[in-house]
Amino acid sequence: MDKEYIKRVEENLGGVRERIRLAAGEGKVTLLAATKTVSAEVINYAAENFGLTVIGENKVQELLEKYPVLCRDKLEIHLIGHLQTNKVRQIIDKVDMIESLDRAELAKEISKRALAIGKRMPVLVEINVGKEAEKSGVYPEDAEAFVRDMARYEGIEIVGLMTMAPAKISSEEYKAYFSEVKSIFDRIAELDVPGVRMETLSMGMSDSYEEGAQCGATLVRVGSAIFGKRIYPEQKV
Repeated sequence: MDKEYIKRVEENLGGVRERIRLAAGEGKVTLLAATKTVSAEVINYAAENFGLTVIGENKVQELLEKYPVLCRDKLEIHLIGHLQTNKVRQIIDKVDMIESLDRAELAKEISKRALAIGKRMPVLVEINVGKEAEKSGVYPEDAEAFVRDMARYEGIEIVGLMTMAPAKISSEEYKAYFSEVKSIFDRIAELDVPGVRMETLSMGMSDSYEEGAQCGATLVRVGSAIFGKRIYPEQKV
């Protein structure tokens, strides 16, 4: 393992944590390390030495490859990417939370698979706050009705919301989008829907986690700001 790289990861983690602390003020924000393309060796080292406690994987196949060798006693594992219905059975016993519930058929499948192993899966409803056609997620105006409808599935527990704002926008634009989702989060919390606990608000990534923390996020997903620019397999020399 590259010692210089590991040192950079440690320094980056420290910097990200401090900026989250300053941005959140009195709020408590959990740092989720987005570990797409990051090796299990690096993840484990960070868990054992740098206090990393929560990771998020985007791809089912990549999660399955890493899972057998991850320090699972030290890590909470979230599925943060788009989840195909036919892949649910492969990860239902391997993740602690699914952050990307965006449609009824997925809720039904998660519930079925979770109940089959005696589990109730915590999920976040994904909000497509920018109404971007290429992104998954429920539109803001449909969020309340969607949450009410999905709450009927016994094998899932809706514990909050997740959103991804449009890319490459200004800090003030990020704040506007995140504030909108925080308002939805608060409104749903007040409804007191059975099977719904508005505890986790996941918003903000490497380019926007400070804005997320400022606007009330309880969890931010940070990858490249910790691990550096991602190197995909086809880019390796």
